[in-house]
Amino acid sequence: MLKILTGILLLMGTCAAPVLAQDPHFSQFFASPLTLNPAYTGKFNGQLRVAGNYRDQWPAISKAFVTSTISLDAPLMKGRLNNMDTWGIGGMAMTDRTANGILTANYLAFSTAYHKALDEDGFHQLGLGFQGVYSNKRLDGSQLNFESELALDGTWTNPSGEAIDGSRINVSYLGVNAGVLYSGSTNGDDNFYVGASVYHINRPKENFTNGFYTLQPRVSVHGGGYLPVGQTTTLHLSAQHSRQAGAFETVVGGAIAFNLNDDFDRPTSFYAGSWMRMGDALIPYLGFEWADFRLGATYDMNTSSLKTASQKRGGIEISLIYIKRPSDGGKDIPCPKF
Repeated sequence: MLKILTGILLLMGTCAAPVLAQDPHFSQFFASPLTLNPAYTGKFNGQLRVAGNYRDQWPAISKAFVTSTISLDAPLMKGRLNNMDTWGIGGMAMTDRTANGILTANYLAFSTAYHKALDEDGFHQLGLGFQGVYSNKRLDGSQLNFESELALDGTWTNPSGEAIDGSRINVSYLGVNAGVLYSGSTNGDDNFYVGASVYHINRPKENFTNGFYTLQPRVSVHGGGYLPVGQTTTLHLSAQHSRQAGAFETVVGGAIAFNLNDDFDRPTSFYAGSWMRMGDALIPYLGFEWADFRLGATYDMNTSSLKTASQKRGGIEISLIYIKRPSDGGKDIPCPKF
């Protein structure tokens, strides 16, 4: 019974019907740069970026997964590198609570990336990033009930015989991640990008009882871009496919941005659109951008067989990004928007 419970806690992790699991994830993958690809470190127009994300997945199933993260990254040595090159560093903290806190995972990460201009205007850049992660996971056996504990009167009073019963077990390990990102533009007003990342390159091991569970690498391929489609509207598209051991998910979609103040340097924009997790959920999206802030909200609507258990409540997700822009405006190089 312990192996079954531990397997469920460790292997459930994404919504996709064929998915068995694993890493915490966000439907707004495009608004969580350092959990998607270390090569996004420092890849933005500004002096400092702070990104926060909150996700409550399957709230109808006893707080199945609640994930929060905050990241900070910035470019370094501006004026001392090639004018169009960027070197960025960043840090990230994330916490993931599974099964109402029975399993809690905390992560601290440090990232760095270098983006090399491939042309004199900086319209085309190739970036390479690396990330080191310290992970700590705690399994709280005091909150677990085992089948052997069930007494005839319906109470959980029989001794379970399980070593983990009443115990709190902690495991810690270090992980290594890497990624590559290409970003391009045809005229400086549009942008298109494609990237790939590998997390858990060193295949760290977890041990809650006897034996080890090897955390398999997570490989992600992602891309997207934005294109002006009118004087005051811009089309944003993005997609990503991730695979980890036998688990996989594919998310595709887009949104239209409506410029509300006709200011293209610091727009006030309203976003409306939708993404889809193939075979699992429709993900409507609303966003608002003002000054140096961008707020996004999605709500997963299960379309798979899981909708019965989840009562079609896939999960709410909120993202907030702050980018400090230089007071003089500076020269913008087309970058991935989200």
